Amino acid sequence: MEQYGNQVEEAAAFVRQHSSIKPEVGVLTGTGLGASVESLSVETVLAYSDIPNFPKSTVVSHAGRLVIGTLAGQPAMVFQGRFHLYEGYSPQAVTFPVRLLQVLGAGHLIVTNAAGGLNLDFEAGDIMLIRDHINLTGANPLTGPNKSAWGDRFPDMTRVYDSGLTQKVATICRKNNIDIRKGVYAGLLGPSLETPAEISFLRTIGADAVGLSTIQEVIAAVHARMKIVGLSIITNINDPDNPSPASVEAILDVANQAAPVVDQIIAELMRML
Repeated sequence: MEQYGNQVEEAAAFVRQHSSIKPEVGVLTGTGLGASVESLSVETVLAYSDIPNFPKSTVVSHAGRLVIGTLAGQPAMVFQGRFHLYEGYSPQAVTFPVRLLQVLGAGHLIVTNAAGGLNLDFEAGDIMLIRDHINLTGANPLTGPNKSAWGDRFPDMTRVYDSGLTQKVATICRKNNIDIRKGVYAGLLGPSLETPAEISFLRTIGADAVGLSTIQEVIAAVHARMKIVGLSIITNINDPDNPSPASVEAILDVANQAAPVVDQIIAELMRML
């Protein structure tokens, strides 16, 4: 853990050398959602490959860069591309951006992702406000020695997603006539997608959407005492009684179409912080 902490500090020092901005908010963008923060006034762009110790994004649809600037007047860092357990990364590598934000002083985290819909009342293209999650990845970024300066050994998880932020998002959506869903996100390891039997199981245990990201970062952010809000773009509907193959191309298309709406929500949320 000491070595990991030193690696994060080294990355933070590099970012400070290239930007004068001290972030209040960090944004992690999901598959096809790199354009969901077009409202950002950009000061600095850093390729992940240039930041010391930073993981490298291997997913084609993830740009792999850190964009630093202001969003609705708030200093922000936007990570265009995230890391996944299925890429072979450890939970600590997956959560490196969150730890970087923590060391740099950010107090808020906005996470977005592309997710398969499990709730049959949902439709492709819907935006779901995450009210809770289920960790089915079999991993946790807090295993191993605890760095007490970063957070408690056993962080409470009863209020992961900040109620104040989620209420603000709901208000923004009502004001702008944006249909918003609320639900539980189930996080799996991947990269294989779900069988119909697995979909039935996930629905039985109360999940409304399923994806292969987000859980690790959010756990680390809770440990870091950040206020968190999560948005899932429902890219397809998984009906176990009428299974239909999901193509990556179709998922990306739906996510790309939703990105401007997500951008609007995030920008207005930033004004309300």
